[in-house]
Amino acid sequence: MATSLLRVAPPEELLRPLAVPERLLLGPGPSNVPRRIQAAGGRQLLGHMHPEVLQVMDEIKAGIQYAFQTRNRLTLAISGTGHCAMEAALFNLLEQGDTVLVAINGIWGQRAAEIARRLGANVYELLKPPGKYFTLQDIEQGLVQHKPLVLFITHGESSSGVLQPLEGLGKLCHRHGCLLLVDAVASLGGAPIFMDQQEIDVLYSGSQKVLNAPPGSAPISFSERAREKLLRRKTKPPSFYLDMGLLANYWGCDGEPRSSRDLLCPLCPQGLESSWERHRANCTQLCQGLLDMGLQLFVEEEARLPTITTVKVPEGYNWKDITAFLMDNHDIEIAGGLGPTVGKVLRIGLMGCNSTSGNVERVLGALQDALKRCHRSRL
Repeated sequence: MATSLLRVAPPEELLRPLAVPERLLLGPGPSNVPRRIQAAGGRQLLGHMHPEVLQVMDEIKAGIQYAFQTRNRLTLAISGTGHCAMEAALFNLLEQGDTVLVAINGIWGQRAAEIARRLGANVYELLKPPGKYFTLQDIEQGLVQHKPLVLFITHGESSSGVLQPLEGLGKLCHRHGCLLLVDAVASLGGAPIFMDQQEIDVLYSGSQKVLNAPPGSAPISFSERAREKLLRRKTKPPSFYLDMGLLANYWGCDGEPRSSRDLLCPLCPQGLESSWERHRANCTQLCQGLLDMGLQLFVEEEARLPTITTVKVPEGYNWKDITAFLMDNHDIEIAGGLGPTVGKVLRIGLMGCNSTSGNVERVLGALQDALKRCHRSRL
């Protein structure tokens, strides 16, 4: 009787088993998920207040503290992407009328500035061309001129392949009464970062890059300085879901410590330093191979992000032809540019378990094949 009332039939596609092709994901993210993390994601659910879940949350928190190299109490994982963590950081730090200085050398600084404007903050931009990084002198000039409460900067700018030096930056910000907010979505686990030693006030990342997990979990941590800023707010954060006070209570960040657990496990047995070195070595191998092919790298050696390499689109080629050829003929994903680098670069990611010498050889061979067989304009 009830079925006769239905006017929309079940989609035939959903009656068939899901078919997922095997591909090597060497773009800027997501990266391939290893078996251990796949197995963890396939386990049965528990209730969010079950004691076993609270224990796992403690383990996640300890893993984030290790990966970030911090002892901050206010450390947790947000249910959302790295972009969600960016919003959480800005939503909780800024109130209407606060002054924020955003260092922009790619799309993530642009995004942060847009979010801050929507919050009603006074936003000032410190600009560098894509492929370049900020010096301490650049930053100090902006701090002196604008006197911000918060400085936003991207450690690993995935749209351009730049690794931003952080040494001395936290100390400089604090000398000028400013908090330091750092985006490490594309760099965590692949390049050295020391939250406490570098005096970073808010640090966040994402799960789908070096951590090799599906997107949807975002580690974040607040220093005591940043935590005090949250406690002094005159208004509540504009997002209930991302209210750090509520999240801190659930995660037990105000007292004794109490899915994404397995995504942090691979960093522990091999160690952070070993992971950093592996990413550095494989990036070096990739860059040398690209140069040997006669291609031009987009970023100078001193500022290259070891997890995502940007190479200039070879003259006469359409970047879309190259990326499509690798996908169709080699089952390899690489990406074109993003934001200010669209049409200018190809982006090759070597992140987490994908950062191997064998994968470097595989993508270099595929690129050589593409350059031989893709159409090249003679104009």
